[in-house]
Amino acid sequence: MAELTEAAPGPTRLRRSPLAHLDERMRAATVTGARGVALTEWPFITMLNLRVDPASEAAARIEQNLGTPLPRQCGHTTAAGAHTAAWLGPDEWLVLSQAEGPALAAELREALGADPGSAVDVSANRTTLELTGPAARQVLEKGCPLDLHPRTFGPGRAVSTTVGPVPVLLWQVEGQVDGAPTYRLFPRASFADYLARWLIDAMSEYGSPEVP
Repeated sequence: MAELTEAAPGPTRLRRSPLAHLDERMRAATVTGARGVALTEWPFITMLNLRVDPASEAAARIEQNLGTPLPRQCGHTTAAGAHTAAWLGPDEWLVLSQAEGPALAAELREALGADPGSAVDVSANRTTLELTGPAARQVLEKGCPLDLHPRTFGPGRAVSTTVGPVPVLLWQVEGQVDGAPTYRLFPRASFADYLARWLIDAMSEYGSPEVP
């Protein structure tokens, strides 16, 4: 799920994202050049909280449905097509998808059958911030306690942590843009405004923004 897309036309266009009011400020904060960094919101990404015994037949059915194995190690992700699964705990994952949330949740609940587990659409619970550019890691390091050096935290890793005082799921996606890493942060919707403003402030030292 490296490529994100805008929401489809229709009733979903009537929704307002948690950071719609900061869209212009995020664009204005973009810094270009060798120390460049950019911040973007990707709203309305489908997110499902999945709980299932990883050794169960139900987990195997869910993996077949998603087209990818569920990651079994802390901090790891797996992906196939429209779906990415991020490890949250020994029997818990966050499934990120371009599919419709209610439909995907219904499919995964059907795959669970009568076995213990749950698949809950939590898309409205979080939003997605994308931070990219040569200075993206340095911006995060101002307020993230993790060691983000590539030897420790590289593409495909996703962990629950904090950035500033805000709890997030932090994911470094596979691949790079112009040789720079791309990070996606998943804060709770109620904390998104604070986090976006914190990141904009942290970006300000890396050069003159494109828009005054």
